Amino acid sequence: MSIKAEEISALIKKQLANYQDKLEVDEVGIVTYVGDGVARASGLENALAGELLEFENGTYGMAQNLESNDVGIVVLGDFKGIREGDSVKRTGRIMEVPVGEALIGRVVNPLGQPIDGLGEIKTTKTRPVEKKAPGVMQRQSVKEPLQTGIKAIDALVPIGRGQRELIIGDRKTGKTSLAIDTIINQKNQNMICIYVAIGQKESTVRSQVETLRKYGAMDYTIVVSAGPSSPAPLLWLAPYAGAAMGEEFMYNGKHVLIVYDDLTKQADAYREISLILRRPPGREAYPGDVFYLHSRLLERAAKLSDELGGGSMTALPFIETKAGDVSAYIPTNVISITDGQIFLDSDNFYSGIRPAIDAGTSVSRVGGAAQIKAMKKVAGTLRVDLASYRELESFAQFGSDLDAATQAKLNRGRRTVEVLKQPLHEPLAVEKQVLILYALTHGFIDNIPVDDVVRYQNEMFDFFDNNHRDLLDTIKETGKLGDTDQLDSALKDFAAAFQITAK
Repeated sequence: MSIKAEEISALIKKQLANYQDKLEVDEVGIVTYVGDGVARASGLENALAGELLEFENGTYGMAQNLESNDVGIVVLGDFKGIREGDSVKRTGRIMEVPVGEALIGRVVNPLGQPIDGLGEIKTTKTRPVEKKAPGVMQRQSVKEPLQTGIKAIDALVPIGRGQRELIIGDRKTGKTSLAIDTIINQKNQNMICIYVAIGQKESTVRSQVETLRKYGAMDYTIVVSAGPSSPAPLLWLAPYAGAAMGEEFMYNGKHVLIVYDDLTKQADAYREISLILRRPPGREAYPGDVFYLHSRLLERAAKLSDELGGGSMTALPFIETKAGDVSAYIPTNVISITDGQIFLDSDNFYSGIRPAIDAGTSVSRVGGAAQIKAMKKVAGTLRVDLASYRELESFAQFGSDLDAATQAKLNRGRRTVEVLKQPLHEPLAVEKQVLILYALTHGFIDNIPVDDVVRYQNEMFDFFDNNHRDLLDTIKETGKLGDTDQLDSALKDFAAAFQITAK
């Protein structure tokens, strides 16, 4: 077959047009040690802190220790397929996770890969897991309430959008239940929720996901899970990955609630990584930068200024205490970083007061700024009343001769404790919270037997739903109490119809 000279000439010209003399140089190192989720490699002279590195088998790692002879790498995934002598190369990228609307309703690992069996997540957007927190001038003060639906929180330790409120207590005191109920209550509240499970059993996470799905909360929730069998680097990375996913929405003017359950396990994982990387141990064997580990994470929660879209990210970090010791290293660190704490007391929990919130040690540094006016009005004296009741209760055990005023305080206190109890997965709309607290603080419940208080509350809600819905709607729409004379009249009508159980 004859080929013409013109064709050969055209082919050569085409090849020359596509020729590029640009050289691509990969910096490649050799693995000198691997084990326990950590690798060391020599030959990566120009590697940067936090840079993503790729091993020979396709697993990724992150440069953590930059030393004179080698680089300490945390392995992001299964390290069993990596051998000494394998090559590892720089990628020139920092650690990123996929972000965007496609993640809503899904369960992912800290690398953003789906683990719920629902197929691939189709998103092209990514964000770095580490990002500088917004500065003071990029923020505005926290002033918009985040309704949790839990009376004891919304009345005593209110949370605002953009706040960081620590939930602290011993294990098995209902910390996760508080977070799940708060997420359930965000339905139709224009809020995207992210639940980061760090070191939680996979069966527990599955049951939480099923609960969220049952109440329709997975429609606006992302679950990031790093189980106890995951390598320590993934447990350490999980909260940062969740924060990156939340920031995508926050910087687009949306509102995000992120729950870190719990940061004690993240600190333990970071301690494990640090000790294997031969970093010097400090107090309780934690490395010196463990405070920075949590501060740079929690500072990313903010209420952005209007120029940046006015979005917000509210953080609920969890810390587990041992025998109620809030003076340990990690609890004191996180208390000093956050804008208040909700302390769950195991004695309250086991005596049937649930949620087991200790009003004396719980505090919100945002306070009334994160409450609607009606709630501020009815809950104003509640904390003081509850604290004085606790004091009187212990005092009253030693003597029975109490004057009428003390008796009245004790009676009101018992009913307050009963009103603040709340069943699991039954968050309450803010207008109904205001209604029951108004009835409590204005003496409408003082003559109701303690055993009948819960029934009184439920029947009162039904009565108002059927006969005085306009009064509830006023509180809901305006945030104010409305006409108190009408409210008093309606409560008197209900009190007249309420039947006290005969003993």
